[in-house]
Amino acid sequence: MNILLWILQVLAALLYAASGVMKVFMFDKIREQDPSFGALPQQVWTMLGNLELLCAIGLIVPGAFHWRPELTAVAATVLAIESLVFIGVHVKYRQLAPILMSATLGLLMAFVAYGRMVLHPIF
Repeated sequence: MNILLWILQVLAALLYAASGVMKVFMFDKIREQDPSFGALPQQVWTMLGNLELLCAIGLIVPGAFHWRPELTAVAATVLAIESLVFIGVHVKYRQLAPILMSATLGLLMAFVAYGRMVLHPIF
């Protein structure tokens, strides 16, 4: 179980880091390609991108260094909740693929949070 959770954490950290970088540093380019980026002000997208970058770090660093490992579960929980925001945005624009992607990632992050809190906590 520990190995599965670490694999999910690393893959999610890479994915959310890339997503965060796009939201923070490439907002104008992404907004041109994706109409759903018009649903929220740029400052909100920037905040969400920074949150994703912080949580990507939180998925790996606390557990890897055994420093406040409960932060890994917190980061996963925050990302699971954030996915609900994205589902709402994509429902507004009727974008099925991003809805499914956000739901899948949200469930995976909820599983990681549960796994790190209950199934196999990092000590």
